[in-house]
Amino acid sequence: MFNGFTSVINRVSVCIEYIDLANENQTPDNNQQAFQDSSPESTDTPVKSGKMARSAGVVSMFTMMSRILGLVRDMVFAYVFGASAAADAFFVAFKIPNFLRRLFAEGAFAQSFVPVLSEYKVQKDKEEVKELINAVAGTLGLTLLIFSAVAIVFAPWLVIPIAPGWYANDPDKLVLAGNILRLTFPYLFLISMTAFAGSVLNTYGKFAVPAFTPILLNICLISAALSSTHFFDVPVMALGWGVMAAGVAQLLFQLPFLARIGLLPRPVFNTAHEGVKRILKLMTPALFGVSVSQINLFFDTLLASFLMTGSVSWLYYSDRLVELPLGVIGIAIGTVILPNLSRKHTTQSGEAFAHTLDWAVRMVLLIGIPSTIGLLLLAEPILVVLFEGGVFDDFTVMKSALSLRAYALGLLAFMLIKVLAPGYFARQDTKTPVAIGIKAMVLNMVLNLIFIFPLAHVGLALATSISAFFNVLLLYRGLRKAGVYQFQPGWPRFLLQLFLSSAFMVAVVLFLNKDISVWLGWGGMERAGHMGMIIGAASLGYFAVLWLSGFRRHEMKV
Repeated sequence: MFNGFTSVINRVSVCIEYIDLANENQTPDNNQQAFQDSSPESTDTPVKSGKMARSAGVVSMFTMMSRILGLVRDMVFAYVFGASAAADAFFVAFKIPNFLRRLFAEGAFAQSFVPVLSEYKVQKDKEEVKELINAVAGTLGLTLLIFSAVAIVFAPWLVIPIAPGWYANDPDKLVLAGNILRLTFPYLFLISMTAFAGSVLNTYGKFAVPAFTPILLNICLISAALSSTHFFDVPVMALGWGVMAAGVAQLLFQLPFLARIGLLPRPVFNTAHEGVKRILKLMTPALFGVSVSQINLFFDTLLASFLMTGSVSWLYYSDRLVELPLGVIGIAIGTVILPNLSRKHTTQSGEAFAHTLDWAVRMVLLIGIPSTIGLLLLAEPILVVLFEGGVFDDFTVMKSALSLRAYALGLLAFMLIKVLAPGYFARQDTKTPVAIGIKAMVLNMVLNLIFIFPLAHVGLALATSISAFFNVLLLYRGLRKAGVYQFQPGWPRFLLQLFLSSAFMVAVVLFLNKDISVWLGWGGMERAGHMGMIIGAASLGYFAVLWLSGFRRHEMKV
């Protein structure tokens, strides 16, 4: 069985490597030679003009696969564990390292490490790049190993601040969550090192491998839930082992690709390294910036707990659906442009920097607007197709749809934040986005308190959307004031094309959509089939009108 799994992973690795090579228009031999040369020029394989759209497409494709598997994972969890005490214990035990992952791995670390690595890649020779990578790997790795070891020892006490009610009312659940946390906490070290490897690969134009890696987490957890629970006296412990296995698989999966470009690290603990000191300096404000969004989520959940039963769940399901296009488009484009912007800032290419930012904003609007329209007009049908059935009844559909629409109103803002913030990170400015984020957080909290009384859980979602647009406005104003972003020629024509294609899409959706009572009366196949027809017809109409109005494929290139 192990040999079969290894064979599958090897085949997947080969396929992903060729996706990246095709994106770079290189053969394997030429690509390997390019990274083996020790000169800075030959090691520099940036995402060149016309390739960022393809790179974003690669990231979007794998992110979409991961998000879809995430929905499947949630369905499997609901089927196997339901809303039991065991499920509660696992969700809390996984939330703690997951929260820290967003701080240390994909958030503050990547935002600080990529600009410094990009600068070394352009200005230093390959040996100095290797020294930086070795020092960062050793310093980050040892710090997280020690932190994880301490956390494993004190795991039961770490659960209490997250779920204080269990301490007095359900101590058995608290103990179970602590036992699971001992299995899930090492995931923080493993996924942080995976994020480190992914940042190196992204900087060297290898986007497919890091984008595919999160899929392994969902595969491991789905497999653990369906095939391993019978091995344990407490079945939910299988998920804890699934998380650990996923962390190992994700890290090991990326190492061969680092080796192929000659940058497999040999960890050295060295806080005195100039590059490490700069990264740590940049990470400090970035940690606060990432914490802002987490504080907002905590505050939303805290307020929702005072509302009627189900409010937290309605917000959760709504947020999950908004996260799908956000991850596929906003995060994908933000991931691709950060190393590109960092390189252009290092080479003092101001005009190219502004042009890249402008391209990213246009791509967000091009895909984000139809996504927003779809969520607004098809909120109830989407929820019915994906979740309705069992305890997820008609009432839950209606309540979740209200908050989904409120979140959807802010989808464009959520996406724009992901592409405007790299304009600061690429210039190694992590303080300004933090200051802006704090202002948006304060506004969000104030609006929460204002909207919660007349609008209940919908008010919390609406406050999040409004504060996101406020965040976008301040980010844009700061970039424009700094002179690093100006609108490029062609915006009036582009906006007219978007308006015409969006209007036609709205007409198609309204014509094909059915009353919610019809959707509820259909079986699963009828629901899925009709939803597929609406999405297909609306997408075809949207892009057809774009083409008829003069929009061409080359305009998607930067």
